[in-house]
Amino acid sequence: MSRRVLISGASIAGPALAYWLHRYGMSPTVVERATEMRLGGQTVDLRGAGRTVIERMGLEQAARERITHEEGVHFVDDRDHVRASFGSESLDGDGFVTELELLRGELADLLYQRTRDDTEYVFGDEITGLTETGDGVDVTFRTGPYRRFDLVVLADGFRSRTRDLVFADIARTRSFGLYTAYFTIPRAESDGSWARWYNAPGRRVVLLRPDNQGTTRASLNFLSAHKGIDRLQTPAQKEFLRRHYAGAGWETPRVLDGMDGSPDFYFESVGQMHLQRWSRGRIVVVGDAGYCASPLSGMGTSLALVGAYVLAGELSRHAGHRDAFQAYETILRPYVTQAQKVSWFAPRIASPKSRTGIRALHTAAGIATNPRFSRLVSRVTNPPSDAIDLPSYPTPH
Repeated sequence: MSRRVLISGASIAGPALAYWLHRYGMSPTVVERATEMRLGGQTVDLRGAGRTVIERMGLEQAARERITHEEGVHFVDDRDHVRASFGSESLDGDGFVTELELLRGELADLLYQRTRDDTEYVFGDEITGLTETGDGVDVTFRTGPYRRFDLVVLADGFRSRTRDLVFADIARTRSFGLYTAYFTIPRAESDGSWARWYNAPGRRVVLLRPDNQGTTRASLNFLSAHKGIDRLQTPAQKEFLRRHYAGAGWETPRVLDGMDGSPDFYFESVGQMHLQRWSRGRIVVVGDAGYCASPLSGMGTSLALVGAYVLAGELSRHAGHRDAFQAYETILRPYVTQAQKVSWFAPRIASPKSRTGIRALHTAAGIATNPRFSRLVSRVTNPPSDAIDLPSYPTPH
């Protein structure tokens, strides 16, 4: 296959797709709006079919060398007393924390390092126009020269601007009313090898997770009826968080102080992306840009890796891109549908409004850790990361 394929986005799905395209004899180019690889971000996990894809890439051992060594998650109260604990082996080893937890940036860098010698990477630029012709796609860029490619893949995330150039009329988002801020703060003596989950009244959550870089990954998660907070400028978002989390207790003041000096603050509204179809002509989506299931699903990394694997594999099997895109969607959409079955009540259960609700959550979590109930609980809580029969694709010699 001599197809020239432009990929928009260099996070997880983009470099993973570049790996497989090159392996099948195609020529990938990745364009990324950031001026270099974005190595920040929170912890992601490798589980189910996503882990199988990493194994087929020969990267499992390299991934293991980058894990955060997080042992599990403690649910704590305002005195830092542990009310319930889920280790990496809890819930059949596929629960809140798995044995293969690593930073999003670490996984992205691992994929980049594996593909950089075989893939053209263009940093500090982005697609501004896509015009399909009979035998290709004419692409204009914000700073770079016009170029033509055989195919274009949009892999640039839930808020993809390039997706909106092509699919805006058939795209629908689902909101949970949940906002999340992610950032890195200095490590403290109270931070061990376990993540700590703290609930404050008013549907506010503070989560602290260890990393492998001597710092701590913090996130502030809250439900709110206010709309548009994610569209505020960063200083206004931080000011909102200071007001919203005032008086929350526990280590929240330390987290808010650390937020000001954090180098990687990121704020988002949590939602899902639903497209009526995943391709138009020679342009196709993969990962969060096409079918984000939200962090609540626990499936973002798996969908990115499996989507890239199946898309490249079907392009290698089919001479025509339309047949390849249709086969890709036929194989993957049931997997995506399962991942997107996230209850609207899930974040409300995880972030109670009152102190009574928080005590009830801690009680329920304690029951769920009981070995007599954990198997039943795992059927309800564990993401459907293995709910697909991964095809096997021949590799050219």
